[in-house]
Amino acid sequence: MTIYTFDGTMDGLLTAVFDAFSLKEQPEELLAEGDALPLFCDHTYHVITSEEKAQRVWAGLEKRLSREAIKLISVSWLSEQRELNNPLFQYIYKVFKQGDISKNFADPDVLAVTNIARRVLHEQLRMKQFIRFQKAKDGTYLAVVAPDHNVLPIITDHFQDRFNDQPWLIYDAKRHYGYYYDGKADAIHITFENEAAVPFDLRNGKLNDDVISHDDQLLQDLWRTYFKAICIKERMNPRKQLQDMPRRYWKYMTEKN
Repeated sequence: MTIYTFDGTMDGLLTAVFDAFSLKEQPEELLAEGDALPLFCDHTYHVITSEEKAQRVWAGLEKRLSREAIKLISVSWLSEQRELNNPLFQYIYKVFKQGDISKNFADPDVLAVTNIARRVLHEQLRMKQFIRFQKAKDGTYLAVVAPDHNVLPIITDHFQDRFNDQPWLIYDAKRHYGYYYDGKADAIHITFENEAAVPFDLRNGKLNDDVISHDDQLLQDLWRTYFKAICIKERMNPRKQLQDMPRRYWKYMTEKN
């Protein structure tokens, strides 16, 4: 059994595909550094990530696959799941061997990558539905999130189009980065050197009292009152509510705090 190991990056995975063809072998498994090796392993090869090799493989994929298939591959990587590494590697390897297999769902690797991508896209939709902004005194709107998958890169365009004349910041407390939009140019990737000094609570996303807009505080109170008022006790269905609005989103939602 031949095993490849790599640094856990997308460039590293694409480099592994390049090296496999250069060495004229198809490894049975691609593992990230730190993963346990199988008991019966005849040969291991450590992939040294090369941006040039990765770009050549990606360019080859774009020639062989549809835009939809390329998007699903990109989206699947945002899942950050180690279980994706080997199916995605095998999927891409087969594309160069067999051509466009993106619709062959009888292939377990194609099915695995597609299903993971769909989970990420579902989370993307949930984020668009459940993000709650708060307005600071300087006019900036803040939202804190902690999604299961790394979906910020694929939701910022939505909010930039929807709030194209307002400054906002969406911050991922789980991954410690965010996107800031000033109402003019494109949203930019940001991080904080000292999260303890930021003017909001990463545990629930609330702005500090000294920076939240007075009008926004009133609106939050009104929204909570309205949310409670429209709730008909006799028609409550907790199971259905959890299905439509999973509990993991509650801590950053105004009506649940």
